[in-house]
Amino acid sequence: MRISVMGVSGAGKSTLGAALAARLDLQRVELDALNWLPGWRDLHAEDPQAFVDRVEAATRGERWITDGNYTVCQDLIWSRATDVIWLDYPLSVSMPRLLRRTLDRAVTGKELWEGTGNREHFTRWFGKDHPVWFTLRHRTRQNAKRAERFADPKWAGLRRHRVKSPREAEALADRLAALEAEAAKA
Repeated sequence: MRISVMGVSGAGKSTLGAALAARLDLQRVELDALNWLPGWRDLHAEDPQAFVDRVEAATRGERWITDGNYTVCQDLIWSRATDVIWLDYPLSVSMPRLLRRTLDRAVTGKELWEGTGNREHFTRWFGKDHPVWFTLRHRTRQNAKRAERFADPKWAGLRRHRVKSPREAEALADRLAALEAEAAKA
């Protein structure tokens, strides 16, 4: 099983990715961890091919799950995936999660991706690219693009799951676990 998880900031991509990786015994590929270099350097902006190369290497195997929204590598990931999960939650679900997450990270000072030294600081909240502002500005346009991509016949071979609530995500996790159990018996 090879799964791609996408959605707005705060939807729970990383949380679901980690949970499914553990439950289904998949290698977890956190795209942000591949992208963000020390000093908040954005690899996919600095050297898109180097970022794609990292993603390509991380998704060569037969059992993995990615979480993230990097358009530059989406075709690569989807061409290898068996399933795509779109966490399409309303802002009333994702925004409180995002605010809690960024506040927690700013208060604790926890390093976000091991070895990068990157930490959330309150001063970053005022930048136009902070996930809160980015989500508010771009959510509608991004969701329209995701819907178009989901409907594209090019991806007809993928199992596509558009999940509208955390309860639906839990039910989907159960269905995927059942699929894995059936495949193991075959």
